Amino acid sequence: MLKVGLTGGIGSGKSTVSKMLREKGIPIIDADIIARQVLNKYPSIIKEIEEEFGKEFINSDRSLRRREFGNYIFSSEARRKKYEDMIIPYIKEEIFSSFHEYEIKGEKVCVLDAPTLIEQNIHKDMDFVVLVWADKSTQIKRVKGRDRFSEDEVIKRINSQMSLDEKRKVADFVVDNTCTLKETEEQVHRLISLINGL
Repeated sequence: MLKVGLTGGIGSGKSTVSKMLREKGIPIIDADIIARQVLNKYPSIIKEIEEEFGKEFINSDRSLRRREFGNYIFSSEARRKKYEDMIIPYIKEEIFSSFHEYEIKGEKVCVLDAPTLIEQNIHKDMDFVVLVWADKSTQIKRVKGRDRFSEDEVIKRINSQMSLDEKRKVADFVVDNTCTLKETEEQVHRLISLINGL
């Protein structure tokens, strides 16, 4: 089975491309969904967050106060790294378990949608890497409109990730998502043709 890593930056339009691929019948593993699931599946992570970062980020039902915690960890590289060291091993385990399940089902291609695919070196386990690219001003505009974040909150999140131009050096295929939806669809169509030919 061909393992395709799909990555981008916040506001680059990765979810749009992921949706287009899913609509073409390609199975998608969503790392963001897995990240939320592992917090429910492994309560020890919440306990570790509470002990390391403080009770103020945990709701009374033991769920994570996502926005507040996100603002806190994205304002410090050391804090973000500490949190990633806690949660990434669980996420990786679930990702590769999902790949295995799709392989057993006989799928020929499976896409992993992961914002930090390259930062976490997961791209090394992929057969093909796709980057969804957008310029910084487009990223900021999209996230402000979508998530109602302040510009400062958006910039902190963008700066916490590897730059899209750095990611471009690792990618096998780049979808330029600063253009129209139709142009993005055309690029995704070319991508699918390319993947099917591998």
